[in-house]
Amino acid sequence: MPQHGGPARNIGRTVDKPKNFWQTAWRLCKYMAPWKWFLFFVFVFAIGSVIFQIISPKILGEATTEIFNSVIKYRRMQANGQGGPIPINFDKIKGILLTVGIMYFLSAGLGLFQQLIMANISQKIVFRLRADLKDKLQRLPISYYDTHSNGDIMSRAVNDMDNIAGTLQQSLAQMVTSVVTFFGVLLMMFTISWQLTLIACITVPMAILVIAIIAPRSQKYFAKQQKSLGLLNDQVEESYAGHTVLKTFNKEEDSLKKFSKQNALYYKSSWKAQFISGLIMPVMNFVKNLGYVFVAVVGGVNVAKGNLTLGNVQAFLQYVNQFTQPITQIANIANTIQATVASAERIFQVLDEEEMEKGKNLQPDQTDSDYKIEFSNAAFGYQGKQQLIKNMNLAVAEGEKIAIVGPTGAGKTTLVNLLERFYDIQEGTLRLDGRETRSLPRSEVRKHFAMVLQDTWLFTGTIYDNIKYGREGAGKEEVLKAAKAAHADSFIRQLPKGYKTILNEEASNISQGQRQLLTIARAFLADPEILILDEATSSVDTRTETLIQKAMNKLLKGRTSFVVAHRLSTIRDADKIIVMNHGAIIEAGNHDALMHKNGFYADLYNSQFTTSPV
Repeated sequence: MPQHGGPARNIGRTVDKPKNFWQTAWRLCKYMAPWKWFLFFVFVFAIGSVIFQIISPKILGEATTEIFNSVIKYRRMQANGQGGPIPINFDKIKGILLTVGIMYFLSAGLGLFQQLIMANISQKIVFRLRADLKDKLQRLPISYYDTHSNGDIMSRAVNDMDNIAGTLQQSLAQMVTSVVTFFGVLLMMFTISWQLTLIACITVPMAILVIAIIAPRSQKYFAKQQKSLGLLNDQVEESYAGHTVLKTFNKEEDSLKKFSKQNALYYKSSWKAQFISGLIMPVMNFVKNLGYVFVAVVGGVNVAKGNLTLGNVQAFLQYVNQFTQPITQIANIANTIQATVASAERIFQVLDEEEMEKGKNLQPDQTDSDYKIEFSNAAFGYQGKQQLIKNMNLAVAEGEKIAIVGPTGAGKTTLVNLLERFYDIQEGTLRLDGRETRSLPRSEVRKHFAMVLQDTWLFTGTIYDNIKYGREGAGKEEVLKAAKAAHADSFIRQLPKGYKTILNEEASNISQGQRQLLTIARAFLADPEILILDEATSSVDTRTETLIQKAMNKLLKGRTSFVVAHRLSTIRDADKIIVMNHGAIIEAGNHDALMHKNGFYADLYNSQFTTSPV
C-alpha cells in the first residue's frame, strides 16, 4: 500500500503481525552481526546528532537573554537621564551564535554519516538475505512450487525484502533518535524549570489518549480499504485478461457497472480511512499547541517576576515544540517494525522449508541391466493425497520410443515428473542405466534428459541465447546447426535482426509454432540420451504443425524417448504404447496390438476419428 503523509502516516494502518516477534527479530539481528561495530557507530552518531540538536536551543537562548537584559539596562539608563547606545555585548552574542552554528553543523554531519553508513549496511544485510533466499529456492522440491503461487514467492523475494531494507535504513536509527530526543528534551526542560516541565508533560497522556482512541478506528477502515482494493484489482485484472470474451458477448456495459460499484465502495472506505487517520496529526498539534500556550503564559509570568530569563523561556518553548514529536514517531516506527518483522518471518518460513532429499543408495546397482529406464513396483502420491502411481512396472530399452496415453488425471505428467526426479517414488525402484535414480544427484539424472513441453518456456533475451541455453559452452556453429535441424533457421533469418532478435517477457513477438521450434532447437543442442516430448501442435497452423512434426521425428531418431500423446495418430509408429488410467498401466503394446485387443486404447483412438451425427 502506498504511504503518504507526515510522521504519523503509519499510525492506524493495518499491518501484518508476526506470529513469533522476538524469535524472528533475534534471527534478523543475527544477519546484522557481521556489521555490529558499524551499527554501534551508527547509534553513537545518531545519539551525538540528537544531543547537539537538543542542547543548541538553550545556548541560543543565552543570546536572547543577553539582548533582553541589554535593552532593559538601556531603558533604565534613559530613565536616569543617561544617553548613549544600547550596551549590547556583541562579542558574546557572536560567540554564542558561532557555538550554536558549530553544534548544528556537527549535528547535521553526524546525521549524514549515520545515514550513509546505515544505507550501506542495510543493503549488505538484505543482499546476504536475498542471496540466501535465492540459494534456498534452488534447493526446494518441486512440490513447494506446486503449492505456492508465483505471486506469493515474488512477494517474499521483492516486497518483503524491500520492507526490511527500508526499515533497517531509516526506522532503526530513527527509533534510537526518537527515544534519545524524548528523554533528552525532557532533561533539558527540567534543567530550565520543573514547574514548566510538569505543565508540558500534561500533553503526553493527552497525546497517547488521542492515538489510543483514533488509531483503532482508523485501522478498521484501513482493513476495509485493503479488502475493497483487492476486489477492485481482481475485477480489473479479470476484465483485461478476458477482454476478448467480454467484447464478444457485449458485456462492456455490465463490466463498467460492476467496476463503478466496486470503485464507489473503495472510495468510501478509502475516504473514511484517510479522514480518520488524518485526524491524528491535527489533534496532536492541537494538544501540543495547548501545552505551548500554557507554557508561554506561565513562562511570561515567571520572566516578569524575575524567576526565569527570557532566553530560557524561548528555549523551553522550542523544547515543547519537539516534545510530542518523538511520541508520534515511536508509535509510527513500532507499526513499521512490526510489519518488517512479519516480512522477515515470511522470508524465514521459506528458509526453513524442507529441502529436496539428497541421493541415497537404497538398492544395489544392476551393472548388467539391459534397460535404459526401468520401473519396478513403483508407487507415488502427492503430499496429503492418496497414491496416484500404483505398482508400476515398465522396462524401456535404449532407443525405444514409448508413447504415454490416457485421459486427464491418468498420471501422465506425474510419470514425467518421476523420470526427471522432480519427485521421488515412495515405493519400489526407478533405475537409469541400472542405477537407482534416488542414489544419484538430481543434476546427474537430468544430464541424461531433455524436454520439449506443450507450454514453451523462453526467457527475455536473444533467440541465439535461448537456443544456446540447451548446452553451456556451445559454439556458434553448433547453435546454427541445431536451429537448422529444428527447421527454425529459415524463419529466424527472416526476422529483422535474425538470431539477435530480442524476445520479450512472454516471447509474444513470435508465434506459438515458432516458439515451439526454438524449444526443439534447444533440445537438439542439448543432444540428450533421453527425450521427453509433450506434443504441442494443437494451436498452430497445418504448415507449422508439419514442420514441428518433422523436427520432432528427427530429434527422436536414435534416442530413447517418452512421448505424452494427445493426438493418437502421431504415435502409431511408437515401439510401445502404454495406456494409463488412475495411475496404473492398464494396457501396453504397439498400435496394431492394442487396436486388435479392442480395449481402452482402441476406444480412445476411435473416439478421435468418429464424427458424431448432427
